[in-house]
Amino acid sequence: MRTPLAIKALRAAVLACGLLGSVAAQAALFGDDEARAAILELRRAMEASNAAQARLAEDNAQLRRSLLDLQAQIDSLRADMARQRGQDEQLQREVSELQRRQKDLSQGMDDRLRKFEPAKVSVDGREFLADPAEKQDYEAALAVFRKGDFAAAQASLVDFIRRYPKSGYNPSALFWLGNAQYATRDYKEAIANFRAMLAQAPDHLRAPEALLSIANCQVELKDTRTARRTLDELLKTYPQSEAAQAGRERLARLPR
Repeated sequence: MRTPLAIKALRAAVLACGLLGSVAAQAALFGDDEARAAILELRRAMEASNAAQARLAEDNAQLRRSLLDLQAQIDSLRADMARQRGQDEQLQREVSELQRRQKDLSQGMDDRLRKFEPAKVSVDGREFLADPAEKQDYEAALAVFRKGDFAAAQASLVDFIRRYPKSGYNPSALFWLGNAQYATRDYKEAIANFRAMLAQAPDHLRAPEALLSIANCQVELKDTRTARRTLDELLKTYPQSEAAQAGRERLARLPR
């Protein structure tokens, strides 16, 4: 049988255990709230992180789209530039071809015009401008003379002088005309043309020969007195010429 003291002790122990249980329950309850709060906070943080990652993923996707668009624009621009370069090169080739054709046309035009433009010529020590046709006609007439066809040469030289009355070739043409007439014994006409040549160009390279030829024509006409005067004129006017030397010899042989 338990004593009253033992019963009191037992009651005290039971009471103490109850208090301890209550304290432990309260302590356990307080720990769950903090854990819940921590879990909620962690969930919120995770949700925020997920949202941030979602936004970052969207931003990255948008950036990739922008980069792709930019690359497409760059590629398009490069293609345009390549086409432009191709067009520029083609245009440059066309311009170069046009310039070459223009140069060829200009050269051809210059060559054709040059055939009609006066050019400087030198005949018997005299320089002057002559048309290509004028030069050709004179040389053709002179070629007939050199072949010995003196009658045809007279006709060609007379026609040349008629068509080119102001030609620089005229003194030489008159000289050869006089010689052609001398060869066909047309002495009076020969003298007239030699005199015309001397009147036009007294300083002509063949002027001394023209005076000597006049004297020869006069001798053939039996006009020795006039021939002497002509030879004296030759010796006085052109004393250093070869024709003057021949004139001295001819003068010495003439009867007085």
